[in-house]
Amino acid sequence: MDKILGIGNALTDVSVILRNDDILTELGLPKGGMVHIDDELFGKIQLMLEHHHVIITPGGSIANSCRAMGHLGVPTGFIGKVGHDKIGQLYAKSLTDVGVENLLVVSPNLSSGVCTSFISQGGERTFADHMEASIDLWAEDLNPDIFKQYKYLLLEGYLVQNHKLIEQAAKMAKEAGMKVAMDLASYNIILEDHNFCTYLVENYIDIIFANEEEAKALTGLEPYDAARELTQCCDIAIVKMGAKGSIIATKEELSEIHAQKANCVDSTGAGDYFAGGFLYGLVNNHNLNQCAEIGSIIAAEVVQVVGTELSREKWIDIKHKIVEI
Repeated sequence: MDKILGIGNALTDVSVILRNDDILTELGLPKGGMVHIDDELFGKIQLMLEHHHVIITPGGSIANSCRAMGHLGVPTGFIGKVGHDKIGQLYAKSLTDVGVENLLVVSPNLSSGVCTSFISQGGERTFADHMEASIDLWAEDLNPDIFKQYKYLLLEGYLVQNHKLIEQAAKMAKEAGMKVAMDLASYNIILEDHNFCTYLVENYIDIIFANEEEAKALTGLEPYDAARELTQCCDIAIVKMGAKGSIIATKEELSEIHAQKANCVDSTGAGDYFAGGFLYGLVNNHNLNQCAEIGSIIAAEVVQVVGTELSREKWIDIKHKIVEI
């Protein structure tokens, strides 16, 4: 089976379900968006959360995808950066416990990153990221010999904020003969750095994952037209539409896959798990529609829990469903 290497922000998720969105207004956080926060705002959030029930799980977009693939038996590795602290140690354990190769870089000075996920009624998420060590990963931290051991590279869209890092990773992958997949980040990141995002996709990306807002931010088009547009430079374009399903496009054809029915309580990780399931299908020689169906199965399960952790029994159930495809 082909091996998949992921690179992304190593963040621990702190999830809190909101009764209303007043706290977002008070903190100045745009609902549904992602904001990098400083120490002062992080401290204010910590004080507020003392009065709320929180759930702590390992996170990070691409790390979530890698852990999902690890549960399914795909040989996977993950590169990110954590602090020399307990959170960093637990994060490393969350990878190795499910068979993901720990390729984390450890910062001697910075603490591990934390992402606070505010979950509004209906499951929409607002992220406040206290990045710390997670954004201290640099191009110089990448070892080209590691890339030679893998067939696919899965890039996290949030890394576009470090141009040198993400382009160096993509270049190393191409030099190693790898296929490069990318899961786009929050739409506002694309809008803020549109020219570089477009350059990266056009020059390096073979497989692209985007939700509706991200696809529109990148192409200016609605989902179906955006998918077709993206296949002008990518071999495979996947536009995720939540409960409406997904669009899978190549230069030759376009198809729509219905979403699995689910009672959504927290959409955190849905897109990440979809990407992990899709790539699992790809390396196991499923056709593209089957790959999307597998992604939908896993995404439907993770939205029914708070955070991104599924039980062992649930993973067994997922595997049985995959066999039936």
